[in-house]
Amino acid sequence: MAKKFLLILIAFCSCATQKKLNNTTSHNNGLTVGGRLFTSVFQQHAAEYKALCFQAYNIATLRLHQAIDQSTSSRPKAVITDIDETILDNSPYAVHRALLGLDYEPTSWMDWTSQGVADTLSGALRFFKYAASKNVEVFYVSNRSEKERAGTIANLKKFGFPYADDAHLILKTTVSSKEPRRQQLAASYNIILLIGDNLADFSGLFDHKTTTERTQNVRHLADDFGKKFIVLPNANYGDWESALYQYNYRLTSTQKDSIIKSLLRGY
Repeated sequence: MAKKFLLILIAFCSCATQKKLNNTTSHNNGLTVGGRLFTSVFQQHAAEYKALCFQAYNIATLRLHQAIDQSTSSRPKAVITDIDETILDNSPYAVHRALLGLDYEPTSWMDWTSQGVADTLSGALRFFKYAASKNVEVFYVSNRSEKERAGTIANLKKFGFPYADDAHLILKTTVSSKEPRRQQLAASYNIILLIGDNLADFSGLFDHKTTTERTQNVRHLADDFGKKFIVLPNANYGDWESALYQYNYRLTSTQKDSIIKSLLRGY
């Protein structure tokens, strides 16, 4: 009797486990949630991704040299950089959430950043240490919240990023646009480079704009990319995606998937 009961229990548990796996799999089949797994595996394992990061920071080093040599400004020199997917890799967060069948969510994101364990992007640490050695200050302008300050500084210090202090970490306060923060820094510093993975890291022309407007403004500022603007690749998330949804952050994953499918071109 005991043996029969045990077999029934095992069968029940197996069915429950399989049902859970099936539910998770169905959640992960979506273009948004499941898509994070595909873009994350590229970010974590593709040598091409690392090559793109090295390429960006190699160009940044070249432009740093040129700016130092050609500068006639008496103001101290500085570089403004974003943090997430520009110097720190948050793909483990995307993977964790996607395996649960879930997308980004503020509380879980802060749980992740508070740990201060995100790894660095290829070439980032070497570049910023080199900039500091040339007396170029580094300002980390991020849309992380003030609640994330301690974890962010701990993460930067973990790898030895220069200027990892309160004075050089400029976080979001009342508005997500980085333009006011950039202008405030530009009033006191000669900003020789801006580095980021999102177009809004470079200019207010990209704040809350449609896909068409973003493309038009990229063409308008074409000469600045690779010169004053250094872009890191990020297929995982960003305003490029939000613009597709017209910045409606209340959409479900299913609704987002429908929008993406309606915009895709095939043959």
